[in-house]
Amino acid sequence: MDKLSDMAMLVSIVKNKSMAGTARELGVSAASITTRLQALEDRYGVKLLNRTTRHLSLTEAGELYYRSCLDILDSVHETENLIKQGTRLTQGPIKVVAPKDISKQILLPIISEFTEHHPEITLYLYLNDHVHNIANSGVDLVIRYGELHDSNIISRRLGRSERVLCASPEYLKDHGVPKVPSDLIEHHALVMLSAEQELKTWYFRKNSKLESVTVKPKMLSDDGEIIKQLAINGQGIAMKSGLDIQPEINSGKLVTVLNDYTINFNSATADTSTDLKVYYLDKKYQPKRIRLFLDFLYERFADIQEK
Repeated sequence: MDKLSDMAMLVSIVKNKSMAGTARELGVSAASITTRLQALEDRYGVKLLNRTTRHLSLTEAGELYYRSCLDILDSVHETENLIKQGTRLTQGPIKVVAPKDISKQILLPIISEFTEHHPEITLYLYLNDHVHNIANSGVDLVIRYGELHDSNIISRRLGRSERVLCASPEYLKDHGVPKVPSDLIEHHALVMLSAEQELKTWYFRKNSKLESVTVKPKMLSDDGEIIKQLAINGQGIAMKSGLDIQPEINSGKLVTVLNDYTINFNSATADTSTDLKVYYLDKKYQPKRIRLFLDFLYERFADIQEK
């Protein structure tokens, strides 16, 4: 008999708590189950079951083997189901969560191009930044700035992005250009809200010196796109991702200030904490449509970074 059959036999013996029950389940004689179990123990040179006329129990080695059998058989069943259900095909949904501020100008064109190539795939795009546990959220991918602290996920950087302070030329003309971080106390600040927390303490690093400034919010929002539009409208100075506001910088709608500092909402020493990343569950048998979309994302963001 093959090894998978032997594994299934042992799992059945433990489940039924008897070799006779396993024999009935498999439609064979009890003697054949006894013979197979003995051959299995002989193969590995260990005793797997303590057995008397009335009781069966796993030995230490048997417990280890039994747990491994469960994992292996579950993996085999999962693979069979994947094949039967056709999840290796591209047809089906992909659910993506991404920040609103980059979705319209960066992500939507990528998604549109991808769905043109793969019309059999349906993309669901949720615009928020509040998913912290992918497994419980029902989504396939999360795109966000910074870290998502979940040990069960894989992350990959889509784009290098640094936090910058920005304002409209008109605002800076009327209120002056800050030269050092402490000058921000006298300026109007456009502040992000995160989980009902006001991100109004901004951190600055220059060489080895780290300092913080608690700004005075003029307006606050939990929507990064709103914060950007307020800055464009001349309402104040905002901290934004450089990747997000690059088009506005190129067009002259926004100007960056304090460019000789590394800037962040929290730890200005974490150089990669502001990068744009994609997060997804570690699934050995991931549907092909998700792998296709991830590869497409990587290629398009690589093109963006080269420009």
